[in-house]
Amino acid sequence: MRTTLLAFALFAAAAPLRAAENWPQFRGPGARGVADNANLPDRWSATENVAWKTEIPGRGWSSPVVWADRVFLTTVVGEDNPSPPKGKVEGGSAFSEHRQQTASERQWEVFCLDLGSGKVLWERLVHRGKPPAPTHVKNSYATETPVADAQRVYAYFGNVGLFCFDFDGRPVWSKAIRPCRMQYDAGTAASPVLDGDRVYLVHDNEEQSYLLALDKRTGSEVWRARRDEKSNWSTPYVWRHPQRTEIVTAGSGKVRAYDLDGKLLWWFTGMSGITVPTPCADQGLLYVSSGYLGDRRRPVYAIRPCAAGDITLPPGQTHSAAIAWCRPTAAPYHPSPLLYDGRFYVLYDRARLSAFDPPTGTPRFEKQQLPGGGQFWASPWAYHGRVFCLNEEGVTFVVRGGDRFELLHTNKLAGDDMCFATPAVAGDRLLIRSSARIYCIRVRK
Repeated sequence: MRTTLLAFALFAAAAPLRAAENWPQFRGPGARGVADNANLPDRWSATENVAWKTEIPGRGWSSPVVWADRVFLTTVVGEDNPSPPKGKVEGGSAFSEHRQQTASERQWEVFCLDLGSGKVLWERLVHRGKPPAPTHVKNSYATETPVADAQRVYAYFGNVGLFCFDFDGRPVWSKAIRPCRMQYDAGTAASPVLDGDRVYLVHDNEEQSYLLALDKRTGSEVWRARRDEKSNWSTPYVWRHPQRTEIVTAGSGKVRAYDLDGKLLWWFTGMSGITVPTPCADQGLLYVSSGYLGDRRRPVYAIRPCAAGDITLPPGQTHSAAIAWCRPTAAPYHPSPLLYDGRFYVLYDRARLSAFDPPTGTPRFEKQQLPGGGQFWASPWAYHGRVFCLNEEGVTFVVRGGDRFELLHTNKLAGDDMCFATPAVAGDRLLIRSSARIYCIRVRK
């Protein structure tokens, strides 16, 4: 009887962690950035509602991902790896003036933490050497977010490789990636995605671009689709709708969709010169955006299912049989858009927020200023009728969801916390990664 009671007590203590919702990829389930746990925190600081915080060596802008009670993230450690400058750094040709040099040796590492305590369960070195190419001073060599399933984590470092581990840190397989030059020496950023038994990753660069499908169990190549495309930084999106599954890749040359065998289904041109945001979908429409600040053209497109062939809009046209609507200057540059509670939110790098009606593209409010907002790299997320926008200085602006812009309050982390990574949500916990550490934010009971 005593043994039974002890076992029940241990089960009850562990249940909250085992029951936690998984956050297995960049922006979580469906790449939506949306959660619904009633106990998630609305307010925090560097000390308020902090369940734990763990220092992470090196530098990496990959988001944490969570499966059950495990938190995974990546980093690259090196001696000449200073903190990036805060504030605006120009893009375009000025990128070359702000690149990280590649002279010193670094270490590419995967970390696994315990969700309940923040304790490091294991860390694995996957590569040591000099960086194969420069990267922008605002970027890192560990910007791609891992992806996880019930058994393994798949950690991708662009221009280095994809590394698969089981939950105890045992290596399962690895796939080397030949390094290629990126536009403006800006570095890489597109994360892998997982669907069924396959891992998909896109490697768009200045030399030889492709979309790759790998068997998640062995790492063997299933197919490779060559792409007439230059550098992009957008994570691919797996769009499941009643008719079929499409792998959507946003690119500055073309937006393309492929079937599960790598066959090209449809495409269109008309994006801006640099493409970063990840597509998203809801209620039968796919949303694709590209908002490079150096272009006049910064479009958001809403695509209907089952398009075929070239669906490029003629000049001056904003809709067609395949494209429900287009807003030519509404797109964000770095943060991905957010679909939440019947609205399509766009967070702009320079501290403005818009909301649109998803079926029609009609504005609800446009480019409302976040007071003293700073620079934004992380994508927004939502729960409790709130939209959360985290700037690079560690300040989160909490905005009431709805058709009217209303800033409720702000939450500030420590002064040395620079934030580029998009946070993750697991059950009643919010995980925020900064340049120095990862915070677990949870309402204190």
